[in-house]
Amino acid sequence: MIQQETMLNIADNSGVKTAQCIKVLGRGSSRKSKKTRPTATVGDVICVAIKKHLPNCQLDTKKVHKCVIIRTKYPIRRPDGSYVRFDSNAAVMIDADSNPVGTRIFGAVARELREKNFMKIVSLANEVV
Repeated sequence: MIQQETMLNIADNSGVKTAQCIKVLGRGSSRKSKKTRPTATVGDVICVAIKKHLPNCQLDTKKVHKCVIIRTKYPIRRPDGSYVRFDSNAAVMIDADSNPVGTRIFGAVARELREKNFMKIVSLANEVV
């Protein structure tokens, strides 16, 4: 589960190393209590601020960008009753048309991205879990 202020590793070659979540898009709070925060899971789009980047980064580091979450530490329950979880929280930078900015994706991605129509990210990944 990703919420505001969560630091994410960026798993593509766009030049961004780490980013901080500043807004979860398309999700209300998980409960009706005022003390809960909206959370995101694999396949959700969030707004991020770039924190660490390479000198040859393609993106403007002073602007807000969108990315899609590809891995979370929090377990994901699948319809068959199994769970899958990863070692780190990771995301991929996307543009306005939901296409990845980078041309390579590092590490495994979850199968749930296929259901959320991020086929370009699934095809670039070297392993789908």
